[in-house]
Amino acid sequence: MEEVLYRYNPWWENDFNSLNDLIDRKESFAFLLKNLSNKQVVFLTGLRRIGKTSLMKLCIRHLIRQEKINPRYILYVSMDDFRLIEKSVIEVIEYFRTIHKIKHDEKVYLFLDEITFVRNYDLQLKNLYDNTAAKIFASSSSASLLNSQGGHLTGRSVTCEVLPLSFEMYLKFKDISISKADAHLKEAYFKDFLKTGGVPEFVLTDDDAYIRELMDNIIYRDIAAVHNIRQLRTLKDYFLMLMERSGKTMSINKVARVLGISTETSKRYFDLFCDTFIISPVSRYGKLNVQMVSPKKIYCCDTGIRIYYTGERDWGALFENYAFLRLKQYHLSYVYQDKTELDFITQNKTLIECKFHNESLSEKQQQLFDNFRAKQKYILRNFEDIEKVRAEERL
Repeated sequence: MEEVLYRYNPWWENDFNSLNDLIDRKESFAFLLKNLSNKQVVFLTGLRRIGKTSLMKLCIRHLIRQEKINPRYILYVSMDDFRLIEKSVIEVIEYFRTIHKIKHDEKVYLFLDEITFVRNYDLQLKNLYDNTAAKIFASSSSASLLNSQGGHLTGRSVTCEVLPLSFEMYLKFKDISISKADAHLKEAYFKDFLKTGGVPEFVLTDDDAYIRELMDNIIYRDIAAVHNIRQLRTLKDYFLMLMERSGKTMSINKVARVLGISTETSKRYFDLFCDTFIISPVSRYGKLNVQMVSPKKIYCCDTGIRIYYTGERDWGALFENYAFLRLKQYHLSYVYQDKTELDFITQNKTLIECKFHNESLSEKQQQLFDNFRAKQKYILRNFEDIEKVRAEERL
């Protein structure tokens, strides 16, 4: 095990090359910094390869450079490594303390990637939390596995969903700087961004094969293999239908009829694609019974992934999808009255309609927008409008 851990932690031997080339992701990283000094276990969730590992390593770099923590008191390990498959979290941590002669009352920083691959991980983290001096960061690409903790970490943890890059971060990853004199170029770059999306490695490489490999890995390994699904063609067709319906309501029963599967299977597939963060459902605004019986609107995890599977069309739908991702944390619902729909209303009762650039509301939409009771109302036409709403919601 010693060789494995040293490979994961080159900073133990003063090799910092793996940390030097990291690109800052200030929004998600700010969440980590805010929770760096408390005792809470910090969970990072989100789509596979969306940047959870990079954020952990940004935190490690911060600890070493800014906080001046001895690198040997920092452990990073990926718990889905086949070489560690028979090891418990406790065993790995005990061995880590042993090889560096670290006492149990000396504080260590633990970064445990893909923690849900470990059996009884939640109970083990609780024991570490209660009985040792440790600050724990852990990640998972499965929402259901992370949510099935059994209450062991209730009150002991906080969770951050890592989302795709924002337009601002996309420009940073692309090393694009737009001066005030060239502000007119922002629209063209924003359209490029909507086409590319915010999956970090794809932004850097622009290699379509990367998106195909990523989604196939999630569909066939994280979903089909883990959940013993043998109807692989049907599962892929279900995924493609989700991409086509992104930004629209979706009937699980109707999809079941189209694909010739049972309603129960359709519901199961839907939940699995939500669980792996490929899609996010949005409920209709209203009382609980209205939310339960009404169809969900769905949004894709990334505009670039959506375009890869549906083609380049409908800028308004892509803009709405991006707006959803940027505003997702404010617990969105959609509004539907008298056969008329408005895009979002936040938990704080902010009403939002997305109309990219010169798109206009229909007469019925305008009437509903004007008459609907809300604390604030916004028509979003560009990325700057989205950021204004984010700023208002944070207040």
